[in-house]
Amino acid sequence: MSKQAAAMISRPRDERVFDAIVYTIASLIILIVLYPLIFVVSASFSDPAKVLNGEVWLLPKSVSLDAYSNIFHNGKIWTGYMNTIIYTVVGTIVNMILTILAAYPLSRPDLPGRKVLMVIITLTMFFGGGLIPTYLLVKNLGMLDTMWALIVPGAISTYNLIVMRTYFQSSIPWELQEAAHIDGCSNWRLLINIILPLSKPILAVMVLFYAVGHWNSFFNALIYIRDEGRYPLQLVLREILLISQTDAVDGNVGLESKVLLAESIKYAVIIISSLPILIMYPFVQRHFVKGVMIGSIKG
Repeated sequence: MSKQAAAMISRPRDERVFDAIVYTIASLIILIVLYPLIFVVSASFSDPAKVLNGEVWLLPKSVSLDAYSNIFHNGKIWTGYMNTIIYTVVGTIVNMILTILAAYPLSRPDLPGRKVLMVIITLTMFFGGGLIPTYLLVKNLGMLDTMWALIVPGAISTYNLIVMRTYFQSSIPWELQEAAHIDGCSNWRLLINIILPLSKPILAVMVLFYAVGHWNSFFNALIYIRDEGRYPLQLVLREILLISQTDAVDGNVGLESKVLLAESIKYAVIIISSLPILIMYPFVQRHFVKGVMIGSIKG
C-alpha cells in the first residue's frame, strides 16, 4: 500500500466524507459547465434536422460540414479574422502599456496625492458620459470608421488598473525598490528590469482579460464602424447569422433546408468565434489563478 493511500485511510471519517462531498459537487459543476460546450461542438458537426429533433445529446449525429463550408466560403470571414487579430493585438498592447504606466506610479507610497487620484479613477467605474456624448467625442476626434474608435475609448479598464496596482503594491516589496534607487536605478529601469519581470502572473492575466474583451467586442464596432471592410469577426459572423436566418424566412424554395442550414450555422459561428481564445487560454492558465487572487485580495 502506498503512503498516500495509507494517509487517506488514516484520516478521520468526517474529513473523508467532507472530501467526498466536495469532489461530488466539483464534478457536478464541471459537468454543468462542460456539457453546453460539448453540445455546441456536437451540434455544429451534426445534421441540423437531428439537432432540432432533440436527437443530439453528447456526440454528433450524421456528421455534416455544410455549415462550416458555407461560412468559410464567405470571403468576409477572412477579412473579419484579420481585422479582429489586428484590433486585438494593437488594442491589447495599448491597454497594457497605459495600464502599467498608470498602475505603477499609483502603487508607490511616495506618490503625492495618490489617494485622491485613486478616488477619481474609481469614480469612472460608476459614472460615464453616456453613449451619445461618447459617440460625438469619437466623431469630433476623427476616429469614426477607424481602428482607434475601438481601442482609444477603452484604452484603460479601471478594474484592471486597480488589480494591477494592488499587485504591484502588495507583491513587490517597497524595500526592494528603495534598494534599487540607492544603487542608482532610475524609475524607468526599475520598472522594466525589476517590477515587470516579477509581475508575470498579473501581466498574463491582464493580457488575457484585454485580449478576450477585444476579441468578443462587437457593440463598439456596430456603433463606430460603417465600412464593411473594417468589420471585426464578431460583427461579420453576426451579419452572416442574420442573413442566413432572413433567407430562411423570406425564401419560398427550399425553405426547410434553409431553416436547417441557419440552425447549423448558429452553432458553427459560436465555435469559430470562440476557438482562438480557447487555444490561447492554456498558455496563460498557470498564471491566471495566482495573478487574480494576489491582485484582487491582498492590500
